[in-house]
Amino acid sequence: MDYNLVLNRPEPIVSAIEVISFTKKMVLQTAIDELVEGRHVLIKDFYSSGLLVLGELKHYVRNRHPDDSYQGQRKSRAAFRELANRLLLQVKGNKLMVRKAPDIGWLKLLYTDIDEFLIPFSQVQGLNSAWQWFQKGISIPVLKDKVFPFYGTYFPTRFEHLEVFEKWLKKYDGSRAAAIDVGVGSGVITYQLLNHGFAKVYATDSNPNAIYGMKEALAKKNVTSQVELWLGDLFAGGNLQTDLIVFNPPWLPLANDNEGIDKAIYYDKELFPRFFAEAAKYLKPDGRLVLLFSNLAQVTQLTKTNPIEEEVEHGGRFRKDSLIWSNVKAASPKTRRNQNWREDERVELWVLKLI
Repeated sequence: MDYNLVLNRPEPIVSAIEVISFTKKMVLQTAIDELVEGRHVLIKDFYSSGLLVLGELKHYVRNRHPDDSYQGQRKSRAAFRELANRLLLQVKGNKLMVRKAPDIGWLKLLYTDIDEFLIPFSQVQGLNSAWQWFQKGISIPVLKDKVFPFYGTYFPTRFEHLEVFEKWLKKYDGSRAAAIDVGVGSGVITYQLLNHGFAKVYATDSNPNAIYGMKEALAKKNVTSQVELWLGDLFAGGNLQTDLIVFNPPWLPLANDNEGIDKAIYYDKELFPRFFAEAAKYLKPDGRLVLLFSNLAQVTQLTKTNPIEEEVEHGGRFRKDSLIWSNVKAASPKTRRNQNWREDERVELWVLKLI
């Protein structure tokens, strides 16, 4: 595979736009009013000034979107995102042009082609967090190791579904010659497969950042020969069949509030029909298709249907071999969001076979 990839990054603002300058000597409400009126606000003095504006903006949005239901929280986040994207920072020479700003390596790695631009403050926060995760790593209990996710690459923040998959792998009695990991992300499932003796893993992802990040990570682990990376949608146009296909799909249906831009979390109505149609071609006759899923969308009333159940009942391609599920852990007491639905949430491991 050619790894001359065009990597995803927050879109730089290079065109001339009108901005209102803001410093912490000014009244916070002034910045909020400008953002609400649709104008861009540029932080000019300290990085912390931007944090103050965002904090005040959260209060503004929370007061106007008091609905604490799951759907209400989604609308509130969408409203905040729209306003926050107008709060800007300047970047020049791969550095943020404010005092006491964090040193973010992504500004150098992802913007080699441009010297000066504007970027939303909230995107800078995302870049900063991603840089910390990349540098320090994320501990993954089922691996007893860390992953170091490249910018813009999905990594798990909850592990119940991976723990269920780990238990299933320990009892797996099929061929371990090869498996396909659809949507590799930061590589957790691929590493689980390797740890359980699979000789070869074909790992796909439509996100070039995931493929690039995995290439770098596999080289450091010296296991490049055991994993073949494919860039592309779902099965990325491969031409082989395996005894095992694993897919950890998005768990939530796409909403109409633009929150669904993250394809690792939200699915459109065509994803599962396309996936099952392709999976039927890539699975060997006696092979197993494993999907890691959740009833989250149902318990939060985003949908009444489970797309895997729909396939089993009406698809005419697969039958259910087994279903394992586990309750999820309670939300952290530190979270400010209402997450009472987790009392009814469970993660699911579906094993399907061809009819």
